[in-house]
Amino acid sequence: MRCRAIKAEQQLFKPRLKEIRWRREFEKELIELWEREGLFNFTYNESKPTLVIDTPPPYISGKPHVGQVAHYIQIDMVARAYRMLGYNVLIPFYGDRNGLPVEVFVERTYGVNPHQIAKTPDGREKFLELCKRHLDAVEKEFIALWRALGCSFEYWREGTDSEEYRKVTQATFIELWKRGLIYEAERPVIWCPRCRTSLAEAEVEYDEEEAELYYIRFPLKSGSGDVVIATTRPELLAACLVLAYNPGDERYRHLKGQKAVVPIYGYEVEIVEHQSVDPSFGTGIMMICSYGDQMDVRIVRELGVKPRIVIDEDGKMVDEVLKGLSIAEARRRVVEILKSQGYLAKVEKIHRNVPVCWRCSTPVEFIHVSEYFLKQLEFKEDMKRIARELKFFPEEHRVRLLNWVDSISMDWPISKSRYYATEVPVWKCSQCGSILVPEPGKYYRPWKDSPPWDRCPVCKAPKERLVGETKVFDTWFDSSISVLYAAGVTKYPHIFNLYLKGSAKALRPQGYDIIRTWLYYSLLRVYQLYGRVAFDFVRISGMGLDEKGEAMHKSKGNIILPEPYIEKYGADAFRFWSAASAKLGSDYRFSEQLIKTGALFVTKLLNIARFVSAFPVIESVEKLYPLDIAILSKLNSIIDAVKKRYKEMDFYEPVQTLYHFVWDIFADHYIEMAKPRLYNTSGDYSDWEQKSAIFTLHRVLKTTLLLLAPVMPFVTDYIWRRLYKASSIHIETLPERIPLPEESSLLEKLFDLVMSVNSGIWRFKKERNIRFSEPLKATLHLPPELKPFAKDIANLHKISKVLFEPPQEPFVEIAKECYLILHQ
Repeated sequence: MRCRAIKAEQQLFKPRLKEIRWRREFEKELIELWEREGLFNFTYNESKPTLVIDTPPPYISGKPHVGQVAHYIQIDMVARAYRMLGYNVLIPFYGDRNGLPVEVFVERTYGVNPHQIAKTPDGREKFLELCKRHLDAVEKEFIALWRALGCSFEYWREGTDSEEYRKVTQATFIELWKRGLIYEAERPVIWCPRCRTSLAEAEVEYDEEEAELYYIRFPLKSGSGDVVIATTRPELLAACLVLAYNPGDERYRHLKGQKAVVPIYGYEVEIVEHQSVDPSFGTGIMMICSYGDQMDVRIVRELGVKPRIVIDEDGKMVDEVLKGLSIAEARRRVVEILKSQGYLAKVEKIHRNVPVCWRCSTPVEFIHVSEYFLKQLEFKEDMKRIARELKFFPEEHRVRLLNWVDSISMDWPISKSRYYATEVPVWKCSQCGSILVPEPGKYYRPWKDSPPWDRCPVCKAPKERLVGETKVFDTWFDSSISVLYAAGVTKYPHIFNLYLKGSAKALRPQGYDIIRTWLYYSLLRVYQLYGRVAFDFVRISGMGLDEKGEAMHKSKGNIILPEPYIEKYGADAFRFWSAASAKLGSDYRFSEQLIKTGALFVTKLLNIARFVSAFPVIESVEKLYPLDIAILSKLNSIIDAVKKRYKEMDFYEPVQTLYHFVWDIFADHYIEMAKPRLYNTSGDYSDWEQKSAIFTLHRVLKTTLLLLAPVMPFVTDYIWRRLYKASSIHIETLPERIPLPEESSLLEKLFDLVMSVNSGIWRFKKERNIRFSEPLKATLHLPPELKPFAKDIANLHKISKVLFEPPQEPFVEIAKECYLILHQ
């Protein structure tokens, strides 16, 4: 055993001139070894519980920044920790490849307009191929990065744009259509003129801007004067349907039922009461249009008035006065006309929140289009109940979900007039108008494929009269079934059945920024399909920020890429920062200094391992020395704390705890105090006392490596394989508490005082320019309870005499009730 340890020290812990380069080399070697061993291929053991991790499929549109990468590293830490907690862990990795960003990239890169090129099947096919080619290239970079960081995902090449995934999406649509939960309707939707597609409420963000509030005179039909309204959207005058005031506003009660004439356009509108009007805004009376905002949509629906459509899908005006103008151009033009005709009373500057598309930041409009909708309003109470049942880590983010559910005011438009996404599996009969939905089990492309019927099932019209739908699904309609895909609906049917039965647990790890989209839609869809809560746990992480604490965006020029730091400091160091940068659920700021701290910690672990490897592994001892009992008792406390936090999917506290224990307690105090006993050059220690120290050294190192393995998988496996087992540390389980004598708790507590004594003596020597290794001609006075540690303290500091009584001569207090008297 001794020969093996010395060989390990010579071959594997010898000093390197280029330590970081050497470290990156052994990280790369380990990656290749893990892959050859198939270490993270999913295997099922029926004796173990199962955890399905619904890994967020990253949107494959460009290089991920350090914040995004840290998020995935934390998810990998969860997987590794739960494997070591005794779980079967299914954690797939695949790309989210559907949606608008890749289309925008292709548009800009190749100078093509998808709405033009996709008018023919061949043109659409070419556009889709350009999208796929870009995604394939970027995905290779993603995989290489996750591999370099040691992420233990099972890579599935079939992303959300694969036939395999899209077939599942279409099957869920078909099922919900049959149940009457999906319908087609022409109604006002939130519309992005730039993307030329409808948006769900969750896809709208708000930008604050300075705007003009225009006060406009509406003449009363009676000729008895006029009424002034205030609006930020004068270009919507042609869409004005009624004027409204709050029923409690006495200023306008005399106008109820009267009619006003719309300036410029000359048609009449009624003046009505409505409780939604804010009396404090503008003049307290407002024009209700089709449509300026969500409130207009609701009031128009409640009043049952016929809308006047004045904006088309390109964001251009269609009324006779402003036809063909953009929104901004129309606003300027109509203000000019109002001024010239005497209708503009005044203009004020205000600040307002403008709803914009979350993808391109274009101000949205509300227009009438025909879309497919998924019912959600009738499920709001169910969703709130589910939100309360879910286990949130951390708890504080639950309220975000509840608030979002409360805010929903319309059914979810699930179709889009775009291209690179899952097709809506529908054909329409041009003869009888029937909507035809096929049977599930196949991937359908209605814009290209022949219909799966020989004739219309309703009116028997020939096949040629069946027209394929050209719309695609909202990307969230795809992403919201990711948990079904992750649970193995296509790859591991037995795991999927366990998931449906509740026998396999499911985790959703994600950022708080998509609670209202990905989390909410997933909960809604799984509940509608299977009547169950989609997840057992939801782990919410914060946002990755730059070193100044600002969100990273291309437009700001503050994107920080991870590759240079991985090459400079190593993957384990980068992972250390990912765990140590912030508490779970909080935003985490990039810090090169913290990565450097991680690199130094790796070096510390290697140095400790180099030292420990000089002594043979001893698996058990009959008796433990007091100092060893104290450190092992502290280790037991560490085991309890770390395992508890791992079960709660938190890595911030464990990595902080382990770093402090390894560096500040084990290395700085225990090892230094144990060295005289380990080498025993003075002959002060018996054989059993020396063996106890060797046993403890290895036990603490082994336990620490096991506890650190989920966070820093490279250095822990590297040391483990060379000192303890030929197989990987990552197939081990987390350590259990070490059986110790009854006095262990007392000795652990006293060890804190012992460390204070050590620090006090080192400080005493430093202040007097005495080398730490130099003998100290002094008497150390300790309280009697420290007798079990007295010999170790004296040998470490080379103090000539120790007494257990209060000093009578002039003394220096080095710790509480601990004194030092220096002899001349």
